[in-house]
Amino acid sequence: MMRPYASTFPLIIMLTEDNLRAIRSNFVEHLELCGSFSRESIDFQVKVLERSGIGDEACVPSAMHKLPVDTSLNPSLEEVELVLFTIVEDLLSKHNPFLSNSFHYIHDRSQVWSPKQHQELQLKWNGLQRGSVIDKSGKDLLKVHKNSVALVLSMEAVTPSGYTGQSKSMLVANTIFRMGGVAVLLSNKRKDKRIARYKLHHLVRTHTGYNDQSYNCVFQQTDEDGISGVHLSRSVLHVASNSLKINISKLGPLVLPYSEQLRYCWCLIRHRIWGRSSTRANDTLYVPNFKKVFNHFCIHAGGRAIIDGVEKKLNLQREDGEASRMTLYRFGNTSSSSVWYELCYLEAKGKVKKGDKIWQIAFGSGFKCNSAVWESVSDMDSTKANAWSDRIHLYPVELSNKS
Repeated sequence: MMRPYASTFPLIIMLTEDNLRAIRSNFVEHLELCGSFSRESIDFQVKVLERSGIGDEACVPSAMHKLPVDTSLNPSLEEVELVLFTIVEDLLSKHNPFLSNSFHYIHDRSQVWSPKQHQELQLKWNGLQRGSVIDKSGKDLLKVHKNSVALVLSMEAVTPSGYTGQSKSMLVANTIFRMGGVAVLLSNKRKDKRIARYKLHHLVRTHTGYNDQSYNCVFQQTDEDGISGVHLSRSVLHVASNSLKINISKLGPLVLPYSEQLRYCWCLIRHRIWGRSSTRANDTLYVPNFKKVFNHFCIHAGGRAIIDGVEKKLNLQREDGEASRMTLYRFGNTSSSSVWYELCYLEAKGKVKKGDKIWQIAFGSGFKCNSAVWESVSDMDSTKANAWSDRIHLYPVELSNKS
């Protein structure tokens, strides 16, 4: 019997809107003209932007291009509608004509869809890393609804996160988050096995919110002046590293060959018995060679430091993070959809072959770390249109040490 929630149709549609690009010079000019920030706050944001690894093609919603910036409900809804409605219509009309009548719901906000009436189309709204690696509830839906199709939408609205105060920990969010989204169509139907691109093997979710440091490192709050924004703690890299370590400890036994598992376990035993100071034990624990399992790595494009940190943690080469760095450069931190932009980069480059294993690693507030393991079950056509097709020949680009 086919595993539920295992395969996807031809595949991913993502939003790109060149007219909404936040060109760096315009971004800086906007900060200076809006009248909300002190000189120190402007200089800080410019410094973060220069080191972020984000280029001039990344987009922000139209409300962020206006003076003053409007972060109220209506422009936030406009951003959500632009992203989600565009990607759904594009996916269902171009890739799945048998569902083409379904997407007309996007033109009528008052229309309410009942799961009982429309069991073939399951709509799931996801935030941060949950959408990027497929929410567990989506998996459960396809376990309950046999012979079904699930439409997974993934985005994070940027408009309501705009911050106009002076707190440095909350100004960072202004510089790194960008606009984007992804629609992925999945199926547990037997007949769709022959047209699927990928098969989902494992989904491992780690939540460390029981720890106060983890819970508070990414948090929406108000500053001392009562201005709302997203606080990013200096401890976020440390928290992400610990969350990844826990996640790996759960994923490793599911994917690693026994030789790597035994080597890691023996190193762990030695480490605990003799301790770090002993000359009989290594100073650091052995890191399993995940390249024996995975052909490609899609690391959450949360920032240059995140990508560098995961590469170091997993003993990866710089080329293993190419898709992540190029996604960050072109699209910015699009939160939950970033690992899908990375997968499409690999496809457009012609790097994904039948039988390849892909590891998607994503982080989110809470603090959470999620891993999804996919297998390519068909030969990829690198000429098939996706978000990278129009300029994939320009990538990879050379990045300076600052970016």
